[in-house]
Amino acid sequence: MTVGTVGAVLALTDSGSPLRGPFALFFLFSAPASAIAAALRGLDPYGRVLTSVAGAVAVDMLVAQGMLAVHRWSVEGGIVAVAVISGLMALSVLMRHMRGRTTADKVV
Repeated sequence: MTVGTVGAVLALTDSGSPLRGPFALFFLFSAPASAIAAALRGLDPYGRVLTSVAGAVAVDMLVAQGMLAVHRWSVEGGIVAVAVISGLMALSVLMRHMRGRTTADKVV
C-alpha cells in the first residue's frame, strides 16, 4: 500500500518523476481493491481477489465516466475521487466491525 500512497502523492504534487505514472496507476487499483476485499471477508481467497479487482476496475471506470460526463476531467481529481470512495468503503467496513464489537461487549 505504500507504493500506492507514494504514487498518489507524486501525482497530486505534479512531480516529474518517471515513477509517478506506474505508482499512481498502482494506487488507482490497490486502494479500491483493498477496501472491497476488506468488505468481502466471507469469500474464499480466490473469489475475494477476483471480486475486489473487478470492483476496483468498476470504481475507476465509474469515476472516469462521471468526471467526463460533467466535463471536469483531471488526474488530480480522479485520484482524489478514488481515494475518497475507497476511504468511505473502508470506513464503512470499520464502522460495521466496531458496531459488531460493541454489541458483543454489551451481551457479555
